[in-house]
Amino acid sequence: MDTTSLDLLCTAVLLLDESHRIRHANGAAEELLGQSRRQLAGQPAQPWLDGRDSVLKTPLRGQPWAWLIEIPVHQGVHLDDLRQARGSQEAQRETLRNLAHEIRNPLAGLRAAAQLLEMELPRDDLREYTRVIVAEADRLAGLVARLASSSQPAAAPSVFNVHEVCERVLSLIRLEFGERIRLERDYDASVPDMRADRDPLLQALLNVARNGAQALAEAPGKADPVLRLSTRILHQPMLADGQYRMGLRITVTDNGPGVPEALRDKLFHPLVTGRAQGTGLGLSLAQECLQRQGGLLEFDSVPGRTEFRLSLPLEVA
Repeated sequence: MDTTSLDLLCTAVLLLDESHRIRHANGAAEELLGQSRRQLAGQPAQPWLDGRDSVLKTPLRGQPWAWLIEIPVHQGVHLDDLRQARGSQEAQRETLRNLAHEIRNPLAGLRAAAQLLEMELPRDDLREYTRVIVAEADRLAGLVARLASSSQPAAAPSVFNVHEVCERVLSLIRLEFGERIRLERDYDASVPDMRADRDPLLQALLNVARNGAQALAEAPGKADPVLRLSTRILHQPMLADGQYRMGLRITVTDNGPGVPEALRDKLFHPLVTGRAQGTGLGLSLAQECLQRQGGLLEFDSVPGRTEFRLSLPLEVA
C-alpha cells in the first residue's frame, strides 16, 4: 500500500500493528487529532477512538500493518459554517463602518470645543479636564478610523521563517508582562520557510497572544500562568476558501480561566470584549488578517485551557 495516496483523502486514516498501536497516520488524521504522525507513532489507538462515531476498522492481509482505521471527517458542514460566520461578520463590520462615519464629525467638534475651552480657563487644574477630553477624543478617533476603514491593503508577500515571527511575538509579550507569565515553545522543526504577507500574520498572532496573556495576568490568584506557542504542518487542510495541498497551524494555548460562555458565539465580532479596558477589536482584526490570506482563526476553551488556532495556506518558498 502506498501511504502517500492516503494524504489525498479527507477521511482520517490510521494504520495499526497487531498490538493496535499506531504506525502511520495520514494528513487528515494529523489535523483531526492535533498531533503529527511522528508524535502519534507507537501510541495505542484506542484512546484516540473513544467517543468517536462511524469509526471503520478493516483487517489487512499481506501488508506491514494489521488494521486500517477510518474516521470520517465532516468537513463539508464545517466549511459551510465557516462561510456563514464569515458573511455575518463582514455584514457587522460594514454596519460599524457606517456608524463610524457618522461619529467622526461630532467627535472632531467635541475635540475642537475642548481645545477652545482650554484656552479660556484660568487655572492648570481646570485645564487638566480639557486635556483628558482631548486625549480621549484622540483615542476614540483612532478607534473610529480603524472601524471606518474598508480598504484592504495590497498583499506584500515575502519569504520568512514563521518561527522568527513567533519569537518576535514572544519577545513583545515578555517586554509587556515580564516574569508574570511563563512562555513556552513547541515548534515543528520541519516547517519550511514560507511565502506570505508577514506583517499581518505577525499582527494577528500578537493580538491573539496578548489576549491570552492579558487573561492570565488578570486571573486572580492564578498559580504558574503559562502561555505556549506551537506550530504544525497541515496536510490537505480545509480552510475558509476551500481545501489546500498544505497548510500551517500556529496554536496559542494558555491555562487561564477560559472564555466566558456568554462570549463564545460572538467572540470574533467587533467591539465584543470581556475585559473592562478592552476595545473588542484584537481578535476581530486578527481573524480579518488571516482571512485576507485564505486562513482562519478558531478556538476551543474550557476552564484551565484555552486554545486559539491560526491556520493558513503554506506556500513554500
